[in-house]
Amino acid sequence: MHALGRLILGAFALLLAVPTGLAVLVLALLVDPAAQAWLTGGALAGLDMALSDLSAGLPPEGLALLLAGLAKALFALLFVPPAVIGLGGEILGRRGLLWYGAGCGLLTAALPWLTRGALRSGGARDTALLAGEARLTLILFAVGASAGLVYWLVAGRGAGLVPDGHRPEGT
Repeated sequence: MHALGRLILGAFALLLAVPTGLAVLVLALLVDPAAQAWLTGGALAGLDMALSDLSAGLPPEGLALLLAGLAKALFALLFVPPAVIGLGGEILGRRGLLWYGAGCGLLTAALPWLTRGALRSGGARDTALLAGEARLTLILFAVGASAGLVYWLVAGRGAGLVPDGHRPEGT
């Protein structure tokens, strides 16, 4: 019965953590000048693509594919890290703020690097590219940390498969 209660509490915590991460992501992207330029350029390119498809008599499936890719990326960035860290916290019995906040932040910040597969090779790297990647990593860490902290506030402080008062003798 305890496991079912923890499962429901974990789902509720995710229900609150995901919108928190989304709100921090939107706020960070709107505040960061480099992200504003990137968003504006991307929006204009997407609008141009959709309008050129429509003027050519093609269905706007490119826009649908773009939206599907965006939804997939948002799911990976906003749902997966708190779910993985929350599940790990339940299994390992971790209740610390650091586990949920820093762990979720680090996992979220590492996801673009992990999905890319490896670091880009090449001797000379553009300093503007490095600065942009560092800014994005910092933004994603803040997104993940905020989601992890909300998860911890709701469900993480009492994590563990066995309640404290019901632990067997000798453990």
